[in-house]
Amino acid sequence: MTAPPPLSLRLGRHDCADLGRAESLEWLVTNGAGGFASGTVAGIRTRRYHGLLVAALDAPLGRTVMATDVHEGLTVGDVDTPLHASRWWDDSVSPRGFAHTEAFWLEGQVPVWRFAIGAVCLEKRVVMEPGRDVTVLRYRLVRAAAPVRLTLKLLATYRDFHATTRGDGWSMDVAASGADVVVTAFPGARPLRVSGDGLSLAPAHTWYEGFSLGRERDRGLDSRDDALHVVTASGELAVGDEVTLLLSAAAGDVDAATALARAARHEADVLARYGQAQGAQADAVGARLALAADQFVVRRDVAGHRGATVIAGYPWFGDWGRDTMIALPGLALSAGRPELMRDVLVTYARFVDRGMLPNRFPDAGGAPEYNTVDATLWFIEAVRAYVAATGDLALAGELWPVLDAIVTEHEAGTRFGIGVDPDDGLLRSGEAGVQLTWMDAKVGDWVVTPRTGKCVEINALWFNGLVALAELAAELGRDAAPWRARAARVEVGMERFWCAAAGHLYDVLDGPAGDDASLRPNQIFAVSLAASAFAPERQRAVVDACARALLTSHGLRSLAPDDPAYRPRYGGDPLARDGAYHQGTVWGWLLGPYALAHHRVYGDAAAARALLEPLVDHLGAHGVGSIAEIFDGAPPHLPRGCPAQAWSVAETLRAWTTLAPTPEDS
Repeated sequence: MTAPPPLSLRLGRHDCADLGRAESLEWLVTNGAGGFASGTVAGIRTRRYHGLLVAALDAPLGRTVMATDVHEGLTVGDVDTPLHASRWWDDSVSPRGFAHTEAFWLEGQVPVWRFAIGAVCLEKRVVMEPGRDVTVLRYRLVRAAAPVRLTLKLLATYRDFHATTRGDGWSMDVAASGADVVVTAFPGARPLRVSGDGLSLAPAHTWYEGFSLGRERDRGLDSRDDALHVVTASGELAVGDEVTLLLSAAAGDVDAATALARAARHEADVLARYGQAQGAQADAVGARLALAADQFVVRRDVAGHRGATVIAGYPWFGDWGRDTMIALPGLALSAGRPELMRDVLVTYARFVDRGMLPNRFPDAGGAPEYNTVDATLWFIEAVRAYVAATGDLALAGELWPVLDAIVTEHEAGTRFGIGVDPDDGLLRSGEAGVQLTWMDAKVGDWVVTPRTGKCVEINALWFNGLVALAELAAELGRDAAPWRARAARVEVGMERFWCAAAGHLYDVLDGPAGDDASLRPNQIFAVSLAASAFAPERQRAVVDACARALLTSHGLRSLAPDDPAYRPRYGGDPLARDGAYHQGTVWGWLLGPYALAHHRVYGDAAAARALLEPLVDHLGAHGVGSIAEIFDGAPPHLPRGCPAQAWSVAETLRAWTTLAPTPEDS
């Protein structure tokens, strides 16, 4: 079935010409290999991560900012009008080209600006070629009384995307190569090739110093940046004319027409797969979320195996084991891409070590980091969800030795104090100075929420995984009895989490200071996962407790407001931010599990789905077309952190499609 067009996200002059608003709205384009382009609707870079070509030189990581800005100008008659905007170190904004932006919208997932100056109207699009570090800027003259002249000044650098640039006399090699211009930052650096279709190119070498990156200043980080003007492109346009500027860090031949065609085919395929998966339940919101979900999917080749992984969030996260496994069912199954999920599961299975899945792959390369107790358990849940959706017992059989070894290692005890308590069958974890659960903020040696002991969501996942493996063993013709016995023992042990005095579940049992009854959202997984150890009345009590103190329009608070450790707002320097990260900050990804838990205990799919509608509204309010990582705990719950987060999108899509009305409902 063909998917409906994705939810329209269009902003008019009231947003685009308002500097504060336009500077806060961000766009993102990705290439499926770790590379991306991003910026603001105003055209002002506010983050060190903003740029027109951030190339993944060691895909999917090694991300390097190569092209930062394009300074655009339009000449009508003898009047030059800048269309770009820059914020400088003295906090001045000059020029103020955003004032000429008539509209901004997403055409699928392609950002589009429409500039209007009297009778002249020009459109701009930014597209990346799938699988390659290639960005195409496409300009089209929509209307004009006479031909106009377009001038583009391309600015470049060459730095890790976590850093900033200082020109300081840095001389790059900028040289014409036929009709193109090639920029080499230093000997041995990957060159940036600039091509124009309908534009003439001229090399340049002028440093622009003192850009101010407002978001970095707000985060207490270095916020000054320089960039080098390397190319001036210009051309005359008549009505209907289209010109392109192509930026490439890819090997081999590239051309704009091929890049644009491949991008269009890829997007059409994403929408078609979503439509086929959801059938009559496919809708515009789901289509928009499916496009957003695709941005996080990247290739990760391992030992000759063409695999896949998930970027946890843009613009700064890499691929994290925990985030990947949580996001997979939404990104892949709900979007109609089960083969993607298979590839990711096979890829990660190769990294299981001592029964553990990696927490993350460092940006600078090197060995994977294994400081996580939950990523491995989410891996088991992802396998369960995949097999349940596809019936692919062949993959289940292939992965069974890995799954069996995971449980064996956890029972014997593995890294960081992770192991089964022989007294109650529950999984304990914790070691001084190490953050192991998803509540993983750490500043220096300070682990903000250590949660040492038996965590509620870890044991909900442990029980759910053992039930799933018992069922899988039976389907594979193996002896399921030992697995059922393990699950039954843990089910009894889970009763220890019930805190009668509080009317909800303990967050952590048997910690250094005893049992922790802090009201946190982790207990929602004891209801939302496929297998729950609790009776219906206790499941309802959990949902109701979360609703009373944790539920907001955009997700669940990470700590109840009446707790002395509660922090209502997220912001400031790294110490302040990390200190608030899991101490009241709202997490968007938790709203999906909460909605599914609500449906489980109340049986009202429409009411549960309505809980997600504020996140649908949010799609056009911050990272345009995506869902933010976190929000303030206090109203108005402003978005914070990454403007585009994989599990926020994935869990919203999964819940949205799961709770969709069926033909029988109408």
